Amino acid sequence: MKLFPTTRIATCSLLLGALITLSTSSAFAASNEDEVRGFFSDFVKAQNAHDLKQIRSMLWDSPQMLWYARGGASWGPDAVVERLKDYYQGVWQLDPDMSKFRTTQLNDTVAQILVPVTFTRSHAGETPQKNTFLISQTLLRNADGWRVATIMPVADTNFK
Repeated sequence: MKLFPTTRIATCSLLLGALITLSTSSAFAASNEDEVRGFFSDFVKAQNAHDLKQIRSMLWDSPQMLWYARGGASWGPDAVVERLKDYYQGVWQLDPDMSKFRTTQLNDTVAQILVPVTFTRSHAGETPQKNTFLISQTLLRNADGWRVATIMPVADTNFK
């Protein structure tokens, strides 16, 4: 079968377009992973600084935003901030093991992260304790950047 010159040009253009798409999608994924890692690091810094205003701005502004911890669910960013306000009356410090940080890019606007985090925590007047949890977060990207949609701790930290 003999291809006409315009057919050859169209075929070459389609192949070139496919190659460009494949090469830019891996660069896009790497860029998103760096953004997600940076966002999570900033979220940890805000928590360690007990900066409730900054934390609130990093949460998904939806009543469906969920933080499940210590056997209870906090629905919506305001409920999460209220719960943290109570925790911040005592000791609350996070130390993530970023060498084990993993992210799965579900699409352009949704990322799932897993990272072991050692919490040093106590209620006011109690002796602080250290516990390590595997933290799972779902992040959503909107026009303003990444936001935390869910936070779920898992007691098993044997994440490899």
